[in-house]
Amino acid sequence: MEPISLYGRTKVAAEQELLSKPNAISLRLATVFGPSPRMRFDLLVNDFVRRAVSDRFLVIYEKHFKRNFIHVKDVADAFLHCLSHFEAMSGQAYNAGLDDANLSKAELAELISRHVPGLYVHFSEVGTDPDKRNYIVSNAKLAAAGFAAGRSIEQGVLQLVQAIAMLPLGPYEND
Repeated sequence: MEPISLYGRTKVAAEQELLSKPNAISLRLATVFGPSPRMRFDLLVNDFVRRAVSDRFLVIYEKHFKRNFIHVKDVADAFLHCLSHFEAMSGQAYNAGLDDANLSKAELAELISRHVPGLYVHFSEVGTDPDKRNYIVSNAKLAAAGFAAGRSIEQGVLQLVQAIAMLPLGPYEND
């Protein structure tokens, strides 16, 4: 781990502190996506799908930056798995995400465009990600412990397209 932001450094420090004590498991969650009762539009997939459905265009900078993703229901299932297998998993950290969802922003936009007819995607050379989140993640350790995320990013995008189409979003929605 090589955190470059204050957020990343505090996450690493908190994980080290927790794992120095007995009876702790750390799940390093990939970027979460999917519909929920209190929709999070500050998460990349949810944000892109909301903008695609409501605006019919995306402006994307740093299109080559990659991230790993996980469906919100898989996050809940991962926590339940850890509780059910606590003795064997205790004292360790695990990446929790989809192995086939180490996607760039451009790849994510392409996937979304297959489900949002008429979507215009513009790749801009202007703009930067303040967190510089660009990474590929292996979830093999969690799989070896018996858990693999099962909901694809495509399933989540379809769910989000349907859910967002039903939301009463206006120009002043709550981000």
